[in-house]
Amino acid sequence: MKGRILVVNTGSTSTKIGVYDAGELLFEKNLTHSAEEVAKYHSVMDQGDMRRDTITDFLKEKGIPLETIDISMARGGLITPIKTGVYEVNQEMRDALMSGKDGVHACNLSALIADDIAVEVNKAREAKGIAEKCRAFIADPPMADEMLPEVKVGGLPEFERRTLFHALNSRAMVRRYARSIGKTNKDVTVIVAHMGGGASVSLHRNGLVIDTNDALGGDGPISPERAGSVPGFPLVEMCFSGRYTKDEVKKKLVGKGGAVAYFGTNDIREVRARALAGDQKCDIFLKGFAVSVAKYIGSLATVVGGKVDAIVLTGGIAYDKMIVEDIMSRVGFIAPVEVYAGENELASLAENGYGILAGEFEIKYYSNKLQ
Repeated sequence: MKGRILVVNTGSTSTKIGVYDAGELLFEKNLTHSAEEVAKYHSVMDQGDMRRDTITDFLKEKGIPLETIDISMARGGLITPIKTGVYEVNQEMRDALMSGKDGVHACNLSALIADDIAVEVNKAREAKGIAEKCRAFIADPPMADEMLPEVKVGGLPEFERRTLFHALNSRAMVRRYARSIGKTNKDVTVIVAHMGGGASVSLHRNGLVIDTNDALGGDGPISPERAGSVPGFPLVEMCFSGRYTKDEVKKKLVGKGGAVAYFGTNDIREVRARALAGDQKCDIFLKGFAVSVAKYIGSLATVVGGKVDAIVLTGGIAYDKMIVEDIMSRVGFIAPVEVYAGENELASLAENGYGILAGEFEIKYYSNKLQ
């Protein structure tokens, strides 16, 4: 592999970056932003310049000249309609991310920062007489929608099911599985359960993601900080109880649900430690989490009539062997289970970047005309 790639992944209080050279990771760094620093800005979308400068200053400290960067890869933001794949950052994408039309989240900053850095790289290249341009891309954004029309049907016309899942890592893990058996992602049908702070389960067939859950919108399995799908009537009672504001109810579903609601922590390792120390409530919760994920895997298998080549368990919680074994015991009858633990997002972005450099991926372009 040839080329040097910068990877940018923005979170609420940190910016993860990685630099890859000739296919190898040179270094990665989680650049944290203090509460005091973040508090200076009215919105997360106002933090772009600050975070960009933090990255470029760090690259300078590490002795990475800007002009040596060939591609600036970014985590995708909240924009629709969009398919899976790689997209070059353009003005229409920037406008959509800045507007927050499909949601405001720190991940919206990634593409903006990557594009701004590409501009700085090209200024440095021009000064050095380097003709080739650095370009900025996103890959497999979280709201990528390739769902079958029939799986979008909700119980009410107002409640059409939508997609918001861990597309980047999930798609990369399908490619990884396919390579392991000498095939491509277009040759296999795989169910991926990504288990982290949020949990998403996605069905991949012929290179498309034909069904998944809205992991940030109150749909899906229980997770460390999300309630997952909840019964409607109790939710209605909560909403009209007068005890909570609209934002507080949403926070109960996403952010303060799951293990946070039960035990005050979003760290499954802590819950596991308490379970091993004899806390039965923690033990039951962990089993409930495994059952919840297994149920979603099983339900997605029915969409393709059980014709599934493999089930992949990934994300940080896939390091918990007891949870993995519990899920495997429940879904192993459907298909063989592969475990690829970890988030893998930086490596997944780099993989897409080298695919672009090698001409392996079709480059797509976002357009507001699709709205």
